[in-house]
Amino acid sequence: MIVSASRRTDIPAYYLPWFLERLKKGEVLVRNPMNFHQVSRVLLNRESVDGIVFWSKYPAPMLKRLPELDPYPYYIQYTLNGYGKEMEGGLPDFRQRIGVFHALTERLGAERIIWRYDPILFSRDYTPAWHREKFKILADALAGSAVRCVISFMDMYRRIQKKMEELEVRVPTQEEMLWIGEEFGRIAAENGMEIQTCAEETRLEQFGIQKGACIDQELLSRLAGRPLRFKKDKNQRKACGCAASVDIGCYDTCRSQCAYCYAVCGKKARTGRLLLYDKDSPFLCGRKAPEDVVKTRLL
Repeated sequence: MIVSASRRTDIPAYYLPWFLERLKKGEVLVRNPMNFHQVSRVLLNRESVDGIVFWSKYPAPMLKRLPELDPYPYYIQYTLNGYGKEMEGGLPDFRQRIGVFHALTERLGAERIIWRYDPILFSRDYTPAWHREKFKILADALAGSAVRCVISFMDMYRRIQKKMEELEVRVPTQEEMLWIGEEFGRIAAENGMEIQTCAEETRLEQFGIQKGACIDQELLSRLAGRPLRFKKDKNQRKACGCAASVDIGCYDTCRSQCAYCYAVCGKKARTGRLLLYDKDSPFLCGRKAPEDVVKTRLL
């Protein structure tokens, strides 16, 4: 089983003590987002977990606790794109986050820290030219520490549409995607990086950009030292190349305050969830209810 930690929230930045306690306990309880009282018991013992994929925009807390993760094959999807505070209100300056990227690479190696530049969104301020300039600044700064970059273009999810309209944000056109692909492909090559896309229908292979898999069983196989084979994740978008995984996160719990985030319904929902956080609970920001039906999840 591959554990995803997590597409739904930033566990390394905000809930690392809880996660490490769950590893010690050997299990975690996860609610089905579509059926509140359907609960999965996910085993986290070494025999059950083939690998872990972390998703984070500021995994600085991991630096002091990396030895506790040594028994597990894992890597980190590290999002770093440099938007302003109106887009990413809860995050430190991107220069500080670059420092954390370098520190993690020094400890874990470049293969295990994957740079994500996503989502790519356009507005009056965030033009194609702005993205080219920012991507070059970041690529130059990460040269030698990042060997793979994952990019994706913003999808206008229903729950973020109103906020995006207020910020005058729009999705890129096909022509703009191709232009970004050409420019990013050139800059990445100059810095010794490969680029992959995340769940994109638009093909950019002519610019040296391949379709990728964020939950990458080939990478986890190398880290584990043995072949791992999993089915394609049928719960993701059609163009997604990810292997099947079990996500142990919880919606409406991320503190990064990203305006474009599909995983947080709003400030009120997030505040309510955060009040339930207990690092010793088997749930992330939740409690067990009498009506819950708990079944062990096997993948």
